[in-house]
Amino acid sequence: MFRWFENRLAPFPPQEPQRPPDTLVAFCLHYTRGAWPYLLTATVLMALIAGIEVWMFGFLGNIVDWLAAQDRETFLADQGWKLAGMALIVLVLLPGMVGLHSLFQQQTLMGNFPMRIRWQAHRYLLRQSMGFYQDEFAGRIATKVMQTSLAVRECVIKLFDVLNYVSVYFLGTLLLVGNADWRLALPLLAWLIGYLVLLRIFVPIMGRVSKSQADARSRMTGRIVDSYSNIQTVKLFSHAQREAAFAKDGMHGFLLTVHRQMRLVTGLYGLLYLLNALLLFSIGWLSIQLWLGEAVSVGAVAVALGLVMRLWGMSQWIMWEVSALFENIGTVQDGMATLSLPRQIEDRQDAPPLRVEKGEIVFDRIRFHYGKGSGVIDELSLAIQSGEKIGLIGPSGAGKSTLVNLLLRFYELEGGAIRIDGQNIAEVTQESLRAQIGMVTQDTSLLHRSVRDNLLYGRPDATDEMAWKAARGAHVADFIESLRDIQGRGGFDAHVGERGVKLSGGQRQRLAIARVMLKDAPILILDEATSALDSDVEAAIQENLDQLMKGKTVIAIAHRLSTIAAMDRLVVMEGGRIVEQGSHAELIRHDGLYARLWRRQSGGFLECEVASTETP
Repeated sequence: MFRWFENRLAPFPPQEPQRPPDTLVAFCLHYTRGAWPYLLTATVLMALIAGIEVWMFGFLGNIVDWLAAQDRETFLADQGWKLAGMALIVLVLLPGMVGLHSLFQQQTLMGNFPMRIRWQAHRYLLRQSMGFYQDEFAGRIATKVMQTSLAVRECVIKLFDVLNYVSVYFLGTLLLVGNADWRLALPLLAWLIGYLVLLRIFVPIMGRVSKSQADARSRMTGRIVDSYSNIQTVKLFSHAQREAAFAKDGMHGFLLTVHRQMRLVTGLYGLLYLLNALLLFSIGWLSIQLWLGEAVSVGAVAVALGLVMRLWGMSQWIMWEVSALFENIGTVQDGMATLSLPRQIEDRQDAPPLRVEKGEIVFDRIRFHYGKGSGVIDELSLAIQSGEKIGLIGPSGAGKSTLVNLLLRFYELEGGAIRIDGQNIAEVTQESLRAQIGMVTQDTSLLHRSVRDNLLYGRPDATDEMAWKAARGAHVADFIESLRDIQGRGGFDAHVGERGVKLSGGQRQRLAIARVMLKDAPILILDEATSALDSDVEAAIQENLDQLMKGKTVIAIAHRLSTIAAMDRLVVMEGGRIVEQGSHAELIRHDGLYARLWRRQSGGFLECEVASTETP
């Protein structure tokens, strides 16, 4: 039975997530799609439960009157059928409705509803641009996804469930008490006005405090996660105390919002208690006066006082529920600032996949300045023939990595076009573009998963035999066989730690090369691919790299010029422009920037120093 209700609402809807709206109500409605039938069913059930509970108080008042007025001998004969009906409602109908409501709320909604939100938000964020992740803490983003999903659930359920119950209950109470004598309803109306005034004053303030608290919480979490993610750097520079102070500052900011919130809670609690005491006193005094004047029965007095005591307890619960509602509204508003941001790079509607048959790449008068207007790449043109292997060379900041990032469409061009086999990369799907490009970067990032998972990231359908072949080609098979993690897993099943921290830089680099070998894409980018390798290992895998590059269009970036001197063509960049092109020999004869860089790396400084010491 539980499983049937748990399967009513799909936690992982297959539809492609769209950008959420950036207004509160529309944002919540966006993530409530698909859950409406179950929310409305739970709402109707809760309204019926509230109505029956109020009606039960009225029936209990009747029982008091019957007991005071009727003969014991004939009581059961006169009222037995009413009592039996009441017993049926109390023992069967009400528990059944409460159970059914609980099944819809607890089994269908409480787990699946926020999971739907997390799933959709996570899938939407996965396609955000690189710039989005460069501007935010990873821990902060993750915290907002988790917080916001729960906050949306609480907002929606409290509005459709709790407030619905309260509204029906109070309206029923007002009608029931007023039906005995309209004067008894006056204190309840006065209490309601005072209660709403308290809500009007305190709840918006608590909502603003909660929004600040949600932001402070995510900032605090982001700082802590940032320290853990960069623990090697923290230890390398002996900055444990500095990181503790950095985290403490975030914690202190969060604590200030907690203190503000608790001050409001204390004031609200005291005023609410006073308001409830005044209601109890006024209803008690008025009902006794009305009884003394024979205007109401003993049963009516019992009902009025019983309902007031019930409201006394409920009022505090309602206040916290409403306060929690506004706290969650603040959390949702804070989360919207991140989750509703438009994607900077979107595929065009019905964009076709990229089809690569030759691998010809053309940069056609491209412009890109990171939104600054000028200063990075301006009017750059470069044609790379099918199967051609070029080396990109230049000082730091010349634009080499930017050129590669634009080819991968991590950023949108500000002008011009990049074409692969005549297809504008801005008009094809991003996934198909990157599927046709294999890349090994200098800053190798591995997933905190098994070696197998990291290797198969390049080609998920590959067999273990294919993975081992790639591992042997990148000279990582030996150390993979010797790997063991803290759980006792070994070889391909061993986990490599966050970002691959359990491996050396050279091991990570070789695993990354093996991953690209397994991917076997027609276009290959090597961005300082062998920078973390010693000369012996580099020489050992160079033959495999040469094999990998056969038949592919290759762009290689390296500051160690000897590693790319044998490329078909060398392209020298400076200040976002191409200043030289040609083979190694041609550029040496040209005696330009490349020749100067080559002399510096091949002992030029030493030769100059020796020559100067020998000059008479």
